[in-house]
Amino acid sequence: MSFEILGIGTANPAYLIEQSDAADIAKELCLDDDKQKRQMVALYRRSGVKSRHSVLLESPGPGTEDRQSFYYRINTSNDPGPDTVARMAQYESHAPQLVIQAARKALNQANVNPAEITHLVTVSCSGFVAPGFDIELMIELGLSSETARTHVGFMGCHGALNGLRVAKGFTDANPEACVLVCAVELCSLHHQYGWNPQQIVANSLFADGAAALVGRRRTEARSTETWSISANGSNLIPNSREMMSWRIGNNGFEMGLSPEVPGLIKDSLPAWIEQWLSRFQLQVDQIKSWIIHPGGPRILQATGEALNLPAEQVAPSQKVLEELGNMSSPTVLFIMERLQQAKAELPCVMLGFGPGLVVEAALIQ
Repeated sequence: MSFEILGIGTANPAYLIEQSDAADIAKELCLDDDKQKRQMVALYRRSGVKSRHSVLLESPGPGTEDRQSFYYRINTSNDPGPDTVARMAQYESHAPQLVIQAARKALNQANVNPAEITHLVTVSCSGFVAPGFDIELMIELGLSSETARTHVGFMGCHGALNGLRVAKGFTDANPEACVLVCAVELCSLHHQYGWNPQQIVANSLFADGAAALVGRRRTEARSTETWSISANGSNLIPNSREMMSWRIGNNGFEMGLSPEVPGLIKDSLPAWIEQWLSRFQLQVDQIKSWIIHPGGPRILQATGEALNLPAEQVAPSQKVLEELGNMSSPTVLFIMERLQQAKAELPCVMLGFGPGLVVEAALIQ
């Protein structure tokens, strides 16, 4: 059985910032050492990101003056910035409205009445509040009061793939199910102050965005032009537990990202992907399109080299990283939307990497 994608929608905050301006703001806010400031700017240049959106931006720019007021200039060299309570207040204020925008687009494209939604699957790792944005979606979209809710929380950048697995499970079990999957991340709320190269890399990559899709169990009666998820896969890479982490700190959530991650992916991915695809009588060179979560330029490069992919198959993921940054869980759905619009060939494989270190995959046919 397959999960047919009837509609997809994405949304970003109103304002974006050029990466060079983001670096200028960050170095003045967070550092007081000139050498470290120069190194920070160099790290930002190597991020593969040219622009990204943030809910904290208060004006369209360009430039750096008065663009935001949430993050304040350091008072002492060990000032950690706004506390987690303040950051979660921003999440509660901004996340619902952003994900509602994406959900409305998905429902409109699918031509599905909100009252038809039987299951709501939500995904997020960048904030917590209860009642959550799932309740806001139900109220603002007009979903049935009996809509079954499931939240996929704190799984990191591969969260949307887990959300899609849950959605497919619902439609496999119930042919009448109609599922709305919504992912939203406000990563810019977790900018870390001070000199920590791993945190600076994270600061340079992450951005805000939301994506949603609507799906049902595929039937022969519906259009053959739509994309369907026919299978999911998951693989925990051995001896990789400390390679990537996402922990709640007193001053935001803290990303741990070892420089060894790209090498681990390059070494471990080919054998598992080949074995997984063989279950469906497929080989890597038969996959026509790839959706690769752009965790960073080195992760994209490692994945492409590991699977011997032509540059044009990595380019759509690279382009989203360049234009929008790493938005964590919804990023793969942004790439999917662009590939659908471009009428990319199938079959397609979606890949995401997250703490564990775990590879998540979906086969789209």
